[in-house]
Amino acid sequence: MASAAETETDPIAASAVYPRGSRVNEAGRLEIGGCDVVDLAREFGTPAYVYATDDVRARARAYREAFSSRVDDFEIVYASKAAPITALCAVLQEEELSIDVASGGELHTALRAGFDPERIHVHGNNKSEAELRAAVDAGVGQVICDSLAEIERLDEICAAAGRRQRILIRVTPGVKADTHTYIQTGQLDSKFGLGLSDGLAAAAIEAALGAGSLELAGLHAHIGSQIFEL
Repeated sequence: MASAAETETDPIAASAVYPRGSRVNEAGRLEIGGCDVVDLAREFGTPAYVYATDDVRARARAYREAFSSRVDDFEIVYASKAAPITALCAVLQEEELSIDVASGGELHTALRAGFDPERIHVHGNNKSEAELRAAVDAGVGQVICDSLAEIERLDEICAAAGRRQRILIRVTPGVKADTHTYIQTGQLDSKFGLGLSDGLAAAAIEAALGAGSLELAGLHAHIGSQIFEL
């Protein structure tokens, strides 16, 4: 993990596609987070991933400041699938973000990174019983349920463990976002979530309210990735 102070005043700044503070140093080499990438390649080999923690922290703070300047009640949740790296997750935990996980491995990473289980949200439309049990045992804040079968399975696991679990029900809101069809997730025929128009979402809400070990906290929706229009 590379780290260095801001270097906007350097005479030769690198392209804006690189992390902030990157530059071309006196040797004519790219420098990220104060580290010469040629030296990094010699030490670690290639290909290699280099994360500038100053830039990661700055982006996390920009999100937090944008919300806090407008509302009091908000939560910023890092999608761990973007980079499920313990050290990187630890940086975002220090920046007071929450995290979502979509597998047992990502849950393990979030816990190892020091996240308070209450700030962990468990996603995924094909969670195994072992993954659900691990989430309940860890005391995660919320499990996002994606099917009627999962609601029933999670209720049974919680009952056996003598615990209650807050859940959200994922719905497909019928929003077709302006992005590539492969990463649209909110349209009516999405493979994720329960339909609002076909009665599945209503059935899931009824099932959750009738479950003895679950607490329905609300609904969840995701409309896609790489969306640039409000």
